[in-house]
Amino acid sequence: MVKVVAFSGMLSNKQKFNPDFYNWNRIKVRYCDGASFTGDVEAVNPANNLHFRGARVFQAVMEDLMAKGMKNAQNAVLSGCSAGGLTSILHCDNFRALFPVGTKVKCFADAGYFINAKDVSGASHIEQFYAQVVATHGSAKHLPASCTSRLSPGLCFFPQYMARQITTPLFIINAAYDSWQIKNILAPGVADPHGTWHSCKLDINNCSPTQLQTMQSFRTQFLNALAGLGISSSRGMFIDACYAHCQTEMQETWLRTDSPVLGKMSIAKAVGDWYYDRSPFQKIDCAYPCNPTCHNRVFDSNVHSEV
Repeated sequence: MVKVVAFSGMLSNKQKFNPDFYNWNRIKVRYCDGASFTGDVEAVNPANNLHFRGARVFQAVMEDLMAKGMKNAQNAVLSGCSAGGLTSILHCDNFRALFPVGTKVKCFADAGYFINAKDVSGASHIEQFYAQVVATHGSAKHLPASCTSRLSPGLCFFPQYMARQITTPLFIINAAYDSWQIKNILAPGVADPHGTWHSCKLDINNCSPTQLQTMQSFRTQFLNALAGLGISSSRGMFIDACYAHCQTEMQETWLRTDSPVLGKMSIAKAVGDWYYDRSPFQKIDCAYPCNPTCHNRVFDSNVHSEV
């Protein structure tokens, strides 16, 4: 785990780069839990000393922060990217419940709207994987009962099945062609034994017309899964047409002269306007490659991690 974390993007303390949140108290919570802070298993494996207690960690961190003064906040945000984005969805209402009724509390989920889609071989790889995560971590008791009463706990780890019940205002920031989801949900290594997708996953410019067509189909599935949120004026949405993963904590995608825009608006402006009730924002980009402002990820083939 890196010793130093760059506070950039929505964590920046410079007004120019983060006009709406630069003067906030900003806390980065370290994550090494593996189940978006939902784990809660009493037993410890004596062979490897692994603890699956992410839910307890989350509670302990929040209690510590509240005691340090967070309980006096007038404004509060729970946010995160990737697994942290999923955390900010799963724990959004729990976070809200920590504060008095008069506190303005909202949640931002960056690249955390993972969807339940079949992979290129037709297998339900991510559905099985999430079921195993939830079982290993004993997560069921920390997933919304409104979902687990209807569906298996593994499915309730997917926002499309549980996020509609969230009552706290929630903003979803996600690429429709989320690079992690393309690499690990749509075309994981296990579904691509001959490495046909390897070059495409490293750089979208390398994708064949057939692969792009498959990715367009994935975008359609992603947008259908987003419909699981339901219609609500308290929801915000910035869904761009980029091949990217996590866009709020990097300055170049949060707010810079060349950062991605949707409806002529940067992520920083859209989120800030929504948080402070200046104007709502619910926009979905046109299909790739329509947005010339995108920062499409190019990965190093030597550090190509997959689930």
